Amino acid sequence: MKLVIAEKPSVAMALAAVLGADEKKDGYLEGGGYLVSWCVGHLLELAQPEAYGEQYARWRYGDLPILPDEWKYEVPKDKKKQLDLLCRLMKDKRVDSVVCATDAGREGELIFRLVYEKAGCRKPVRRLWISSMEESAIREGIHFMKNQSAYDNLYQAALCRAQADWLIGMNATRLYSLLYGPTLPIGRVMTPTLAMLSEREDAIEHFEPETFYTVKLDLGGGLVGHSDRIHDLSEARAVMEACNRDSAVVEKVEHKEKRENPPLLYDLTTLQRDANRIFGYTAQQTLEYAQSLYEKKLLTYPRTDSRFLTHDMEGKMPELASRVSGTLPFAAGLDLGGHADIVVNDKKVSDHHAIIPTDSMPGQEQALNTLPSGVRDLLTLVSTRLLCSMDDPFVAQETTVTVSC
Repeated sequence: MKLVIAEKPSVAMALAAVLGADEKKDGYLEGGGYLVSWCVGHLLELAQPEAYGEQYARWRYGDLPILPDEWKYEVPKDKKKQLDLLCRLMKDKRVDSVVCATDAGREGELIFRLVYEKAGCRKPVRRLWISSMEESAIREGIHFMKNQSAYDNLYQAALCRAQADWLIGMNATRLYSLLYGPTLPIGRVMTPTLAMLSEREDAIEHFEPETFYTVKLDLGGGLVGHSDRIHDLSEARAVMEACNRDSAVVEKVEHKEKRENPPLLYDLTTLQRDANRIFGYTAQQTLEYAQSLYEKKLLTYPRTDSRFLTHDMEGKMPELASRVSGTLPFAAGLDLGGHADIVVNDKKVSDHHAIIPTDSMPGQEQALNTLPSGVRDLLTLVSTRLLCSMDDPFVAQETTVTVSC
């Protein structure tokens, strides 16, 4: 029997439905030769400084820096029951192997590995790595599972990130708070981000507007010529008066074709940026909406840094785009470009491909209308970007006329 461990209950339910584990137990499902259970986010967290010595309960300058020789972990009280269950299932004599089915990314890897180590489990582990919760994607992922060792570097990267956060957060926060009085939270990501915002606000506050002038020539036929910026008003008036007494001569006419490729597909960052610009959603709201759509099998895995698809997906993209357009009222009758090749680049796909609607999304118009507004907005945004990304390039004729006067 195989033990499958997901990151969230909703994902575990979807996996269990595919695997045939339909018998509900307390904290897991069973059936079809599988036990399917779940974590609830991080079940183990890095311990506070006082876990390394009672003296660290008080903040003292002389104790810094705090550098653990061996990292300790603690279990949040509200998650102890689920951790104990997973440890018990891993030790179950019926279980001969384990499937890591936590989210396919750095944090998901860390969540599983810490539980596996805590349980003292040494049973073989295979890794389920999927970008969609559709049944076909789950079955394909199960077929192509790799040994856990293939993801050792990902686990080490996750450990490095967590430990770096702890070292900087615990030590720098105590240091700056002791030096300057009030509690000053310092973080590896938070502090440089706040510095960028502060510098930008300072630049805005101290911005000094600069007056400039341009001379315009009415060339007739709706054509207007513009001079370069002139900072001195008297000089601008002199140019204007000189032009009023003279004739304008066309020196050069240039025709140039302007081509602009369609926008790339969304990764998480660009999706968050557009969702904020268009709908006013925060980055966290966008991530939550995207995660909800992923768990509803309507969107592929959202935590991705790629804006391209893999070569094996190219063939199905024109059909997917055509079907997606049928669910968008404004897209009815559009002449779709269908250039799937421009969104495919294996070299620019790391852990996960770009965010796109799943094959399950089209044909669910009634279900889509029942989605919360924020979730529906995000799905519309991703669907629209899919259609845009495969369209023809924008082509325009640009003419530049240089006039001397």
